Amino acid sequence: MYRKIMVPVDLSHTDRLEKALTVAADLAELYGCAVQYVGVTTSGPGSVAHTPEEYTSKLEAFGKTQAEKYNLPQETTATYVSHDPSVDLNRTLLRAVEESGADLVVVASHVPGPPEHIFASHAGYIAAHAKISVMVVR
Repeated sequence: MYRKIMVPVDLSHTDRLEKALTVAADLAELYGCAVQYVGVTTSGPGSVAHTPEEYTSKLEAFGKTQAEKYNLPQETTATYVSHDPSVDLNRTLLRAVEESGADLVVVASHVPGPPEHIFASHAGYIAAHAKISVMVVR
C-alpha cells in the first residue's frame, strides 16, 4: 500500500518521538517500504549542531540507529537548511514532503492545548496542507 514513509525528526527532542518512530517502523515492516527521516536545521550554530554538515551527520547516525533498532531494510535521511526554522518550519517540511517522493508522513505531535485552537501545530499544519496521507501520532 505504501512505498515510502517520511518521518520529520527534531534531533533536540528524540525522546518525544518514540511512539511515532515505532508506528513508522511497524508500517514499514508491514508494507515492506522505505523510511526517510527528515530534519530541519539552521545554517548557523544551533543546540544540536554547529553546522548543517554536522547536523546531517547526526541525522544519518540517528537514521542508522533506527534502521538497526527496528530492523528496517533501508534508511535514508534528508537535511533541510532554513534561515529561521521557528518561522518557516511548516513550509520547509511541506517542501520535504513533496521532494521526498513519500506517500505517507508519520509525524509526532503533542496533546493539543489552548494555543492550538488559534494556531495549528506543526503536525496539524502538515496534515492540513500535504497532498499525501499524514498520520499524526500523539
